[in-house]
Amino acid sequence: MKIKKNGLLWAIGLTILTVLLPLEGLSFEGHMAIGLLVFAVVMWGSEALPLPVTSLIILFLQPIMHIATFRNAVTEFANPIIFLMIGGFIIAEGIRKSGLVQRLTYFMLDRVGTSANMCLFVCVFATGLLSVWIENVVAFALVIPIIKEVIDLLGIRSPQEGKSNFAKAGILGACFASLSGGLATQISTAPNLIASAYVHIPFANWMLFGFPITIILLFTIWKYLGFIFPSEVKEIPGGHQTIKEKLTNVGKVKRDEKVALILLLFTISLWVTGEFTGLTSYAVALIGASLFFVFNILEWQDAQRNVDWGLVLFFGGALSMGATLVSTGAGNWLITHLLSLLGPNPEPLLIVLILMVVGVLLTQFMSNVVIAAILIPLIISLPQAQGELGMFAVPIALACSLPSVLPMSDPTVAITYGLGYINATEVIKAGVPIIIVGIFATILMVFTIGRPLIGG
Repeated sequence: MKIKKNGLLWAIGLTILTVLLPLEGLSFEGHMAIGLLVFAVVMWGSEALPLPVTSLIILFLQPIMHIATFRNAVTEFANPIIFLMIGGFIIAEGIRKSGLVQRLTYFMLDRVGTSANMCLFVCVFATGLLSVWIENVVAFALVIPIIKEVIDLLGIRSPQEGKSNFAKAGILGACFASLSGGLATQISTAPNLIASAYVHIPFANWMLFGFPITIILLFTIWKYLGFIFPSEVKEIPGGHQTIKEKLTNVGKVKRDEKVALILLLFTISLWVTGEFTGLTSYAVALIGASLFFVFNILEWQDAQRNVDWGLVLFFGGALSMGATLVSTGAGNWLITHLLSLLGPNPEPLLIVLILMVVGVLLTQFMSNVVIAAILIPLIISLPQAQGELGMFAVPIALACSLPSVLPMSDPTVAITYGLGYINATEVIKAGVPIIIVGIFATILMVFTIGRPLIGG
């Protein structure tokens, strides 16, 4: 509470200190951008103000600090990922309103069990396996209503007050799982696609080493979060009998549920076949969202009431922060100084390990797409990478897609913070060990199973 109360003072003080420190090799704008980054991290981390408010402050501070014009600062609100986020939210609301979420939740729990541990299993694996095939933010948005339904079934009240361990584990497990699912194929995340632009790996080959990494991480997330956030409720009251009664009560499949399921499967098919149709995932999200209005599943008032527009503002500000680091050269400055830690003539495995750590660290503050777009071209230019481009580019791409703990890194993390179930300290405490497991699982799979499959 004290950190939150004094967060604004700490943010201002540390920003002033950063601006006054001599940072060689940076332009004035780059130096100011580093200062603004410090302000953003402290404010978001301490939650001294509501997260969307901090994002709005970041926008008007950029012209005040002579980093960028206001027009340039707000450009990221037109970033396609914002529309992917909005589309995903609307699709999720359509599925929730149709009643399909309730039926799917009861069906899954009836199959796997009704203990809190198996409820957490559903939250983690449903999200992770879904995000193998569709954008992680959409997968996460689709599963949020399921998690809320599970929380209600367990009898947990007011999880947004941050007092429910199960709610913390469930929402964070789904967030981390949505990111972990993106490691399985080369089309699952943008960093994977960037690596594929330099190293041509057949789809099936990538899955042979990528899917095991995803499964290792999903099991780690399930077990570790269940351990550090032991559920205050052991089982759904009434167990299987309650679930069977719920299934009976929802009755036969209704028209809206059938239509919602057809629209969801149609939208997923468009995401999966985007390479052939030429439709981007952003356009598909808006197509899917629009169809829920066309077929009268949703009215616009539903989107107004139940889509968290504050989260959209929040992530827009986070994107603006990341874009500022790139445009001012501050991002390149950070990367260059971190790469200098490698020293002369290090072993290739050590280079990969350190650069993976660099990638993970930087993606906490900037978009993983931006970091991958900067790091991968730098990596393949290293003398040690010649002849083995894939063994350098692929691990870095995967590192950029590992679970993150700060809100500016990925919209799923931003959504997790915005829901209010868990605070920043708990996210970091839970996320760091999972990231470490992810780094070593990636190295193990890429340098064993992956080596003959990746090539140069």
